[in-house]
Amino acid sequence: MLRSLGQRPVIGSDEDPRVTELRTAVSRLRRELATLPSEFPDRAIAEDELAALAAMASGGTPETPRLRSSLLLIAGAIGSVSALARGLKGVREAVDLFGEPTQRG
Repeated sequence: MLRSLGQRPVIGSDEDPRVTELRTAVSRLRRELATLPSEFPDRAIAEDELAALAAMASGGTPETPRLRSSLLLIAGAIGSVSALARGLKGVREAVDLFGEPTQRG
């Protein structure tokens, strides 16, 4: 089920709408990255972390600290590639839906 940010999930759907948003945003950025013709040094890192985010989204509600860690690695890896800025923003917004990580200690 693909939908835009801010839309409500289909009635009767058991899936957390935040997970749906994350899956959609990650899929979009993965497609954008795959179509990018240029190579850059940290492309493999971005691809690996996007795969990790996709796996987390398919396994239920992911842990917020792990989401944020992956987001930071992705941002560091592709942050200078302006063609991916919009897709990266979408992933960041989807991760933000999970709220702030809880502080331990």
